[in-house]
Amino acid sequence: MRAFLLLALIAITGLAVPGRADPLVTGFLDGVEVADVVPGATAFGPARDDGLVPALSGGETIGWVFLTSDFVPSTGYSGKPIHILAGISPDAMLTGAKLVKHSEPIVLVGIPESEIRAVIDHYTGFDLRGVSGPRDADDLQIVSGATVTIMVIDDSILRAGVKAARALGLDGFAAPEQAGPIREIDRDAGDVAGWETLAGNGALRRLMLDVESINADFAALGDPRTDKNAEPGPGTDAHVDVWTALVSHPTIGRSLLGEAAWQNLSERLQPGDEAIAVFGAGRWSFKGSGYVRGGIFDRFQLIQDEMSYRFRDRDHSRIVRVAAEGAPDLPEMDLFVIPAEAGFDPAAPFRLQFLVSRAVGPIDKVFLTYDLGFELSDLYTRTVAAAPAAEAAPEPSDAAARDALWQRIWDTKRTQVVVLTAALALLSGIFFFQGIATRNARAFAILRNAYLVFTLVFVGWIANAQLSVVNILAVVNALFSDFQWNTFLMDPLIFILWFAVAAALLFWARGAYCGWLCPFGALQELSNKIARRLGVPQVTLPWGLHERLWALKYVIFLGLFGLSLYSLELAERFAEVEPFKTAIILKFARPLPYVLIAVAFLLPGLFIERFYCRYVCPLGGGLAIPARLHMFRWLKRYKECGNPCQLCATDCPVKAIHPTGEINPNECISCLNCQVLYQDHARCPVVIKRDKRRASGAASAASLAAHAQRADRPNLGHPNQLSSTK
Repeated sequence: MRAFLLLALIAITGLAVPGRADPLVTGFLDGVEVADVVPGATAFGPARDDGLVPALSGGETIGWVFLTSDFVPSTGYSGKPIHILAGISPDAMLTGAKLVKHSEPIVLVGIPESEIRAVIDHYTGFDLRGVSGPRDADDLQIVSGATVTIMVIDDSILRAGVKAARALGLDGFAAPEQAGPIREIDRDAGDVAGWETLAGNGALRRLMLDVESINADFAALGDPRTDKNAEPGPGTDAHVDVWTALVSHPTIGRSLLGEAAWQNLSERLQPGDEAIAVFGAGRWSFKGSGYVRGGIFDRFQLIQDEMSYRFRDRDHSRIVRVAAEGAPDLPEMDLFVIPAEAGFDPAAPFRLQFLVSRAVGPIDKVFLTYDLGFELSDLYTRTVAAAPAAEAAPEPSDAAARDALWQRIWDTKRTQVVVLTAALALLSGIFFFQGIATRNARAFAILRNAYLVFTLVFVGWIANAQLSVVNILAVVNALFSDFQWNTFLMDPLIFILWFAVAAALLFWARGAYCGWLCPFGALQELSNKIARRLGVPQVTLPWGLHERLWALKYVIFLGLFGLSLYSLELAERFAEVEPFKTAIILKFARPLPYVLIAVAFLLPGLFIERFYCRYVCPLGGGLAIPARLHMFRWLKRYKECGNPCQLCATDCPVKAIHPTGEINPNECISCLNCQVLYQDHARCPVVIKRDKRRASGAASAASLAAHAQRADRPNLGHPNQLSSTK
């Protein structure tokens, strides 16, 4: 262990990131048909120094091929780049993409690679001129259980594509030239006016679609299911009725918001910020009842040339009333700030794109998009001479881009992070105050079962935060290569769990995770409890055999660890000995052989509680090794434990208590069952004996007190007897 820690310290402190002078693309062209990434091409041309390879047809260049890792160093959770060959056309369109190499654990041992390839195929035809920055997870085709990998792939393809387009000087990416006169907003123009005047001079723009038009548009999609949920009549009713205005223009803002609200808005706006008002009056809501999901308004976005911007809750505030005279009845009135970094030009045309959906099944929907175009009229703008062409803004560094990516991932999983953090705080409270938590056996059983259900359902099946020995192998591999913290920040819940496990190893050994936070462990324990309720007989292995089987998980872990030093990819494939991906992440939605492996590990657990945890789990073996460094002994014991009392040893769910009474911290899962027995007045012989002794002592004391009371009481006897005594 000391040698391992020393090597890890040397790897971290002495880490050097080698530079790469030559592009890697030529090493990945073999075995790839050029037509797969640039349709119509028949051959590759000679590679350029910048990593771009011409795609030729009849000797003419009809596109270019590039490797994403030559342009952006985006890495997945494995800590290694995801290499994708992509094609780009002269009009800055992605013509195709092909996954050529990766080391993603979730793909290697969990999700079929075909699903990832299917996602990559959707980038064919993508217009790079519409890329304005990181995209929200809602815009991606997420594969269940591979959110991080998909976001990394999206970031790699789009950022590399934009860099390739700039290197080629394609239309929309060339350096700015000297322009003619330009149009800009005139913030002193116009007068405060009523609603009808603003609508007439172009300060207000409207999109209105009646019920008949919406029903016809959905019917035109050709899906017969749309008729079942058609909007009821009358057909002339407004279904979509939306207005918008640029209220950051002082005159328009004062007209619609009133002087006081305009002053509040102007104080809120930072230099370069703009603001629009959106009003809704039809049946359809541009916000919807669930618009705060993830803090994103997912029913509309602002689009201007190649820039698109989707509003978040931090950009939004409600409008209390419309000050303009003659305003119609408007159920929805909202204000949205467009931050300066969005690159929005208030004097240029833009559009709001609205997404209208219709349910066609329990979870299926079909969608239509409608645009509300807006261009500020000449009344509120002016023409000025062009300024000299400015230099192109410097691109963000790759490190900044990677930071932005993991921060974006954390933002999308904000709710899950809060829930998991609260659950970890509760578990810490249970451990620190275990004497109070385990005082009532029935209450503690309810608490523990509820926590196990939470771990299985939320941590496992919903959040897919199942730790794996693959994570350990990837971390160790990264320590000896290009170590970067943002690699491990890519999956927030996994990162938080590993941080919690590292802290818990010092306090409670490996039991905090294995006994409470492992979804597969929770599945085993809950399934065993159900089996017991159904009368399934339980098997107790002889102590000698049980003790020898303990070593199996350490052998498996060390075998995988040694294999990872030779080939991480090979070790990750052999890590299929863990059924976590099948049972937890993919919920048994895998090919039959993988399902049979998972069932084979779960079935013995119906007869031997936590069979897999006890004897097979390489993750448990990997955690048990550093757990020997834990600093505290929290579990209370009596001197009679083990000699003569064997109750805790026989009642331990995983048989981690030696017949002589010692608790093996390497095998203990901190279920606290022994601490419940430690205070059980009906089962623990020591407590029962102590209670009897106390009861006997209390009875003796009561008897002596009663005797003393009788002795002190005066002997009144008969009155005559009293008189004669006197």
